[in-house]
Amino acid sequence: MGFSRAVTRMAAALALVAVTSCGGMAGSLRGGTPAARTATASPSVSGAPEAVALESSFERVIKRVLPAIVQITTTTGLGSGVVYDTAGHIVTNAHVVGKAREFQVTLATGGKPRRATLVNAFPAGDLAMIKVDDPSGLTPATFGRSAQLQVGQIVLAMGNPLGFSGSVTQGIVSALGRTVSGQGPTGTPGATITNAIQTSAPINPGNSGGALVDLSGKVIGIPTLAAVDPELGAAPGIGFAIPSDTATDVAGQIIKFGRVVNSRRAALGVRVGTAVDADGNPIGAVVGAVTPGSGAQQAGIKPGDVIVSVGGVPTPTANALSQVLATLRPGDKTQVRVLHPDAQTSTVTVTLNELPPTE
Repeated sequence: MGFSRAVTRMAAALALVAVTSCGGMAGSLRGGTPAARTATASPSVSGAPEAVALESSFERVIKRVLPAIVQITTTTGLGSGVVYDTAGHIVTNAHVVGKAREFQVTLATGGKPRRATLVNAFPAGDLAMIKVDDPSGLTPATFGRSAQLQVGQIVLAMGNPLGFSGSVTQGIVSALGRTVSGQGPTGTPGATITNAIQTSAPINPGNSGGALVDLSGKVIGIPTLAAVDPELGAAPGIGFAIPSDTATDVAGQIIKFGRVVNSRRAALGVRVGTAVDADGNPIGAVVGAVTPGSGAQQAGIKPGDVIVSVGGVPTPTANALSQVLATLRPGDKTQVRVLHPDAQTSTVTVTLNELPPTE
């Protein structure tokens, strides 16, 4: 599956990459000298009471939540998932499942892999749900309310980075309300995550689809993206998670209806790519197709037009347009500035539609 993809975020000099699983990757752990390997360390009892209490909290949360974290394996890669209920439903990222329809699920507590099948996916929000054939012994996670998060809260990221099952990293909630977008390997726009949780908890390939957990043991996010500087490479301590409120909304719709019936996302009603000038610099989102009856069509937007701003916010790329639209709601009216093929510009008012769940 190769799950690597570049991503971008508005108003930052960082590009983002989807945190994904690298199939066939095995770790090599080497011990020290024989004496070092057989030595027994004595637990410290001299730590400050606050440190001991925090350590105890970590241990309690990990013991409670880790059994709900699974490894999802396809023929081309692996990722993580969170057990949603005792019926065998598991929440993960859409980019983890990719085009696969069958999976092998391994519990963090061990045991033989279990067969699972895809229930449905919501690629626009990078979420998916699969279901194991044999749900016996599954331990569902408890999902919290991401709307109640505060910057500075301590969180743990649980998943299977680089194939190391049941790994845990620690950090804080660094920021809330981010809008970040993925980008596919061919440069096409990927999923746009609204109200994303930014965290300093290290997120590595294989963490995708796992759990971001608070110290009460509740899942408050699904780790999805990590930041990469275009020139320097990985940017440690900058990761992003889909908020649990979004994840439970999507999961509930898929369980009840078999698919997402309400994306709760705004759309212009166009399919776009990124337009560039003679020097290769992005200048806007070029319209390739317009949905009949959409707000864009009713406003007179046509194929070949280039959308340069929405609501006064510049949209130099297709991803930038997706990010702006993600901050709006179906039914909103917004001003769209358009560059026409004859080099003339105009500003039109568009009533936004609902983003189809399959887009």
